[in-house]
Amino acid sequence: MSFLGIDLGTSGLRALLVDGAGQPVGSTERHYPVSHPRSGWSEQNPADWIAALETAVSELRDRHPEFSALRGIGVAGHMHGATLLDDGDRVIRPCILWNDTRSHQQAARLDAIPDFRDLSGNIVFPGFTAPKLEWVRDHEPENHARIARVLLPAAYLNLYLTGDHVTDMSDASGTSWLDTGTRDWSDALLAAGHMRRDQMPRLVEGSAPAGQLRTDLARAWGLSRPVLVAGGAGDNAAAACGIGAMTEGQGFVSLGTSGVLLAARDGYHPAPDTALHTFCHAVPDTWYQMGVMLSATDSLNWLSRITGTRPADLTAPLGDAVQAPGPVRFLPYLSGERTPHNDAVIRGAFTGLGSDTTRDDMVRAVLEGVALGLRDSHQALRATGARLDRIMAIGGGARSRYWLQVIATTLDATLTLPADGEFGAALGAARLGMVAAGSGSIADVMTAPGVIDEIAPDAALRDAFDAAHQAFRAAYPAVRGIQ
Repeated sequence: MSFLGIDLGTSGLRALLVDGAGQPVGSTERHYPVSHPRSGWSEQNPADWIAALETAVSELRDRHPEFSALRGIGVAGHMHGATLLDDGDRVIRPCILWNDTRSHQQAARLDAIPDFRDLSGNIVFPGFTAPKLEWVRDHEPENHARIARVLLPAAYLNLYLTGDHVTDMSDASGTSWLDTGTRDWSDALLAAGHMRRDQMPRLVEGSAPAGQLRTDLARAWGLSRPVLVAGGAGDNAAAACGIGAMTEGQGFVSLGTSGVLLAARDGYHPAPDTALHTFCHAVPDTWYQMGVMLSATDSLNWLSRITGTRPADLTAPLGDAVQAPGPVRFLPYLSGERTPHNDAVIRGAFTGLGSDTTRDDMVRAVLEGVALGLRDSHQALRATGARLDRIMAIGGGARSRYWLQVIATTLDATLTLPADGEFGAALGAARLGMVAAGSGSIADVMTAPGVIDEIAPDAALRDAFDAAHQAFRAAYPAVRGIQ
């Protein structure tokens, strides 16, 4: 038997086929565009997701005979996106994505209602789903009036696969409509956001069956036996499943477009005033907390674009020996910030530039700025009682040894690097498909990969990075004041 994990990302879809033991058989990727009609807006056409899925499945089916033995599917998706459907399940407008900040005024309006933080366990961030729907109500009332269902991106793929409107608890946690403690839609939150329960998808746990693959789709894919589709997960919950971060003390730092520091929690410990996210995990009776910065590798990619130099070529001259922070400082707020500031308006800045500043100085400042932003999240997590005994480093930015050493020293924590070639959201989604199809328990399937390397903090530079973080925090009000 085999299982399919689908990671629906912001810039592309990754499909991973694993065998009955959860070992990778093959994978493929497809890419699609993001539209930015105005500054701060970010949208996507859901039809592109379906096209990417179909061509990815076609490649896996043609290249790997194991595909014909498919028994389970799991979908992980980028969170918070508002996919609006009419009563015929037709898409009303492009999906408004997680990194769209147009609804910051609506978010502030909802956040001022006490029930939102009390029940959802979170600040109402502009990127969350509920304020997006309020923006549509304010600015596109004709579209708002047509809404029969609101689906998150992963739930839209679930609809395509099963014909049912269904989402999991982890993805639903990022809408601001879920009572995250009781793991159910909140009628009070829905009413405050001018929505109804019947417009929401059915809720299931991520490791539970969401439905069966549609008969016509199974036939088109060359499958003769029933295939179960799992509830799936939001991308970070799926990544936690992929690296086995399921209980207290386990977590990861992800250096992707955004930067995430995630800690699995054995109970529900909301702390919305910290701007941490407190979400349901993809498995029952488990939660996780994470700090999110909106521009992690995006900061390095930005510097790459304006210098015309590949990111790897920017970091290569730095070597592996970390230096103490210099006078140049970078505030990585290119798209605003979530943890700890909840500030959609703030933008990034360099400070301390001089006529003797070199490109290498600026590259180091960018890497340090992201690390210092992650330290904000680390401190917020520790204040809630979260344990992070060891932190696994994943994501594209984890290929930079220098960057990882800077982060380890800034957080004063040991980072581990996974040995296996496959981990993260696509594998986590496949694992959810395995459990949903009855091919193993959560404890047996959601295991941690082996560790190929450990990166310990540089004790000799600890004081220098402590001082840099104090200066980093002090710079925020000044930069915020000139926006």
